[in-house]
Amino acid sequence: MVRTSYAIALGSNRRSRHGSPADTLRAALAALGAGAVSTIRHTAALGPAGRGFANAVAIVGSNLDPDALLDELKAIERAFGRRPGRRWGPRVLDLDIILWSGGAWGGPGPIVPHPEFRKRGFVLQPLAELIPDWRDPLTGLSVRQLLTRLTAPRPVRRCGQGRAHSSVGRATDF
Repeated sequence: MVRTSYAIALGSNRRSRHGSPADTLRAALAALGAGAVSTIRHTAALGPAGRGFANAVAIVGSNLDPDALLDELKAIERAFGRRPGRRWGPRVLDLDIILWSGGAWGGPGPIVPHPEFRKRGFVLQPLAELIPDWRDPLTGLSVRQLLTRLTAPRPVRRCGQGRAHSSVGRATDF
């Protein structure tokens, strides 16, 4: 396979032997051999995770197809102390393939682009920092456009009894 690029999302909300969640991400970025790296952001916990997360995105070059790269990412997670647990629960390290320069990929392994990335501000913001013009192969929209759609104010709908309700999109944990 020819060398391609991947956008990898990183997240951590538990201490590891490397230190704080942000320190864990820095160590994981070194293990990935990441090229471009976003700012590490601290985001509130969503769902049952409990603690807030450190999140970032890295661009990684690889000769591997998405199935083989996912195997490598899972091995890195295990080496950092990740153990199977509750979905959306606390984790030492989470590595997800978000986008691939080869376009879309589906199968029994990873689904690329990641099915939920368009709803996740903690993924779209660092993606927009690094690759604002990279296009989602399924929608044709750029990362910048996807972030704008997610964060743009929505009109307030008026419901009975004069109460106002907003339909602002909310991100959840992978």
